[in-house]
Amino acid sequence: MPNRTKHFAIAGLLAILLGLLSGTAVAENLQPPQQVIQSVSAQLQQKLKDKTFTKNFAQVVQFVNGVIDPHTDFDKIAPLVLGKHWRTATTAEQQRFKEEFQTLIVRTYSRAFVEYNDWTIRFLPLDSSTEATKVVVKTEVLQPRQQPVEVNYRMFLSKGEWEVYDIVIAGVSLVTNYRSTFNEEIQTKGSISAVIDALAKRNIEALAAKSS
Repeated sequence: MPNRTKHFAIAGLLAILLGLLSGTAVAENLQPPQQVIQSVSAQLQQKLKDKTFTKNFAQVVQFVNGVIDPHTDFDKIAPLVLGKHWRTATTAEQQRFKEEFQTLIVRTYSRAFVEYNDWTIRFLPLDSSTEATKVVVKTEVLQPRQQPVEVNYRMFLSKGEWEVYDIVIAGVSLVTNYRSTFNEEIQTKGSISAVIDALAKRNIEALAAKSS
């Protein structure tokens, strides 16, 4: 994914979470999977109103993690992202990768949460039966003077709760995109452990830079 597209995708992703909803997308008209996205959106939108809050990046990261973690299945996402390499990783490597990847996603979300707010979202009709355990929540991100951007959430029902396991932005799956990125890094660095070390270092440096 080109840098410009990736940056736009990140912004679009956070726009969804911020939930600057159009008047047609009221919670009572949404289905349960859509309501999950709307609920997370409402929590983040409320925090966005506090300008002093967004100045403390460490605080933002902690809050964003607390909001999205219950609705995002990183236990499912991490194996999907590593693909075939997940099976050859040790239990310790699997756990480390999951934790560092979650940190990567949360700090990425948090950066966009701080930097972007001029968006609205439109929920599209949900095509699923009441018995479905997997759905795609289709939305469009709207920005002034820009074409709508399609953002679709792949969700599944786990123990009575709807959780996100992938997001497809303008036709690009974040899981597939990251899988390609990490596969190339593993080939270049020679081991999963080396890739995790590099990811952990990037996370530390990024958080330190934002907090300074």
